[in-house]
Amino acid sequence: MTAQLHPPAALDIPCEGLLFDNDGVLVDSDLGVDQAWSQWARDRDLPPEQVTAMVHGRRSADTVALLVTDPEERPAALAAIDRLEVEAAASTTALPGALDFLAGLPRDRWAVVTSGVTVLARARLTAAGLPTPPVLITADDVSRGKPAPDGYRTAAEKLGFAPARTVVFEDSTAGAEAGAATGATVIGVGQRGLATDATVVVRDLRGLQWHDGVLSLAAADLLRF
Repeated sequence: MTAQLHPPAALDIPCEGLLFDNDGVLVDSDLGVDQAWSQWARDRDLPPEQVTAMVHGRRSADTVALLVTDPEERPAALAAIDRLEVEAAASTTALPGALDFLAGLPRDRWAVVTSGVTVLARARLTAAGLPTPPVLITADDVSRGKPAPDGYRTAAEKLGFAPARTVVFEDSTAGAEAGAATGATVIGVGQRGLATDATVVVRDLRGLQWHDGVLSLAAADLLRF
């Protein structure tokens, strides 16, 4: 897809489906993530700062595989972090613009693709007061996490659109790579989004509008375009 620029600052992107990462795009779960992974790290005599720095945008199973060298210990370690993250999910809040944008979209046009497990994704969305996604693809639904394109490709298929006719909203490098690998247009979100290769980066979802197959960023706060 080719984004069309119209002066003075309107940016219109033709698309049929909108695919959202969850953490850092729709919800702010940073407090809960830091609490859960810090506790998990301390329980295993690992430096919490180093552990929390590497978890964003990655499935917990993939992080555990990197940090727990004994394969026999990994199932228990994974169950522990999943439990801790769900317990900390109550601190999750909606990011600016998320509720208004999602509420204005037709139900058959959007999906959420997250590296979290299903129970965690639903807990965070509920805590943030956001609607249940019509299509939710989680770590439980794919054999390969981001940056593999599996999650976004599956979401596009479930919505019934070719991936190239979708827009992916991401704030992590791995997620942006996953979206790009499907052929989707990738829009970075927030300060973290500036570290991705996304050509367009918005501060948050405020000001975004979708109507009749066109996503308009005319009223968005653009950090890069």
